[in-house]
Amino acid sequence: MTAKILVYLEADGTVLRKPALEGLGAGAALAASLGGEVHGVVTGANANAVAKAAASCGAKAIHVVEDASLATSLPSAHARAVAAVAKEIGATHLIFPATVRGRDLLGLVAGRLGAGVAADATALGVEGGNTRVTRPVYAGKAVQVVEVKRTPFCIGTRPNAFPAAAGGGAAAIVAHAAPPAAASDPVVRETKTPEHKSVDLTEAAVVVSGGRGLKAPEHFHLVEELAAALGGVVGASRAVVDAGWRPHGEQVGQTGKTVSPKLYVAVGISGAIQHLAGMSTSKCIVAINKDAEAPIFKLADYGIVGDAFEIVPALVAALRAARN
Repeated sequence: MTAKILVYLEADGTVLRKPALEGLGAGAALAASLGGEVHGVVTGANANAVAKAAASCGAKAIHVVEDASLATSLPSAHARAVAAVAKEIGATHLIFPATVRGRDLLGLVAGRLGAGVAADATALGVEGGNTRVTRPVYAGKAVQVVEVKRTPFCIGTRPNAFPAAAGGGAAAIVAHAAPPAAASDPVVRETKTPEHKSVDLTEAAVVVSGGRGLKAPEHFHLVEELAAALGGVVGASRAVVDAGWRPHGEQVGQTGKTVSPKLYVAVGISGAIQHLAGMSTSKCIVAINKDAEAPIFKLADYGIVGDAFEIVPALVAALRAARN
C-alpha cells in the first residue's frame, strides 16, 4: 500500500501558520523515505482561501472541508472533519503541529481512527520499512524512539524542530463535505481577541524568559528590552505566572508551552525540571543567574554568573550599539 501522509494545515485567518509549513516539510521528507505522497487538509469557515495558499507548498493534494460549523477553533467538529478525510483517502500517517489546536486534534482524531499516537516528535525516519518517531520523554531527560508497525498512525511535530516545506508544484484542491454536527458539540457564546498579538512562543526564533530572580513584576521590563533587542518574544517561568506577574500564554514548561527556538535566554530562572521540559530542545541556550550552582547551567550552552540587573542592561546596550 502506498504511504499517504496527511498533514493538518493550521492557519490564522487565511494565513498558514509556520508550524503547518514545518509539518508539510516533515511529511514530504517522510513520504520520500517511504515512497509515498504527502497531502494537506484544511478545515474552517475560510478553508478554501487557505488551501489556495497551501497549493504551492509541495503537497500532491490539499483536502478542504469548509463549513460555517468550523468557524471556531473548538476541536470536536474539526476532528470529525480530519478523521473523515483520512478515512476517505486512506491516510497511513497523520501529522499535526504541536500547537494548542494541533495537540487537541492529535488525540481526538487518533481516537476516531483507532490509531496509535506519538506526540511532540523532534525527528522522523524510516528503518526496515517502518517509520521511527523520535521524541523527548520524562521532561526531556530521555529520548524515546517509537517504531510504527501499524497504520494509521498520528504524529505530533514540535514547532521549530523540522524545516519548512520547500514548496513547488501546484497541488490539486479537493473539496469534502463537513460531517454532521453532534448534539454534544459545545457552543461558543463569546470570543475575545488580545489587543496586541505577538508571534506565538512556539513559533518564535528567539525567546527571552524571566523567572523569580527578577524579584518583582515591575522588573520584567529588563526581559522585554532584551527580547526586543534580539528580535524575540517574552516567556516566563511557572513561578512568575503563578504569582500573577505575567499571563499564562507566556509560560514555558511542562504545564505551559514547549518551545524550540534558535536562541533561548533564561534570566533569573534556576532551572526546575518542569521548566527544562519546555525548552530543552532549544538550539542554543544562554542562562543568566547569580547562583553558579543553578541547574539551568547544566543545560546551557553559555552561562553568565552574575546579577541580572547589571548584566541584562549591559547586553541590551551592546546589542543596540552593534545594530547601530
